[in-house]
Amino acid sequence: MTATAATTTSTSTSTSVLTTRALLLDMDGTLVNSDAAVERCWRRWAVAQELDPEEVLKVVHGRQGYATMAVLLPDRPMELNLADNRRMLAEETADTEGVVPIPGAPAFMAAIAALPHALVTSADTALAEARMTAAALPMPGTRVTAESVEASKPHPEGFLLGAARLGFAPEDCVALEDSEAGIAAARAAGMRVVGVGPRAAAMSPDVHVQDLTGLRVEALPTGEIRLHATA
Repeated sequence: MTATAATTTSTSTSTSVLTTRALLLDMDGTLVNSDAAVERCWRRWAVAQELDPEEVLKVVHGRQGYATMAVLLPDRPMELNLADNRRMLAEETADTEGVVPIPGAPAFMAAIAALPHALVTSADTALAEARMTAAALPMPGTRVTAESVEASKPHPEGFLLGAARLGFAPEDCVALEDSEAGIAAARAAGMRVVGVGPRAAAMSPDVHVQDLTGLRVEALPTGEIRLHATA
């Protein structure tokens, strides 16, 4: 297949347009608002490690848990991080209180149902299914979860694997992300990025929307996907 890079244009109505062939979707903060559950779990961990919970919460989004721990406690043995990560994944899977869809997510997922798309999340399969179910969102048939990769975001492995599973070159994909780590991963994979929500705004994504109500999907006769993003 000949790669066709996504293109960006702007109109006088402050609507940006990205044209691509496939979509790679982060979950937490992009499709699902799970901040309350994430913060409950990480506050407990921070207190147990005698760390400032507010400082911990600044870096938890986007990465797998063990990778976050390695950033916060660089001298800590990795086996302890991995053990805590397994325990915290189980805790987060059981805690779906307050987990809701990002505004616009149900309509967005319905709009892309027949279009090439994949989930690329730092959650494991059980956590991803629990949160997508709690938010009443359909689970994409193609997905990359924590079990699928050796390296956590901001490494590009997950996005590269998602593109490969869909059968597209990375430059033919656009990623939707909310976090610094996720946006860095998508960029390292050679993809353009739609940033979703307040965390993404500071990372200067190619296009930014407050939530998914600001994103309209147009399927083109060529098989391409046109995203109309209103800030």
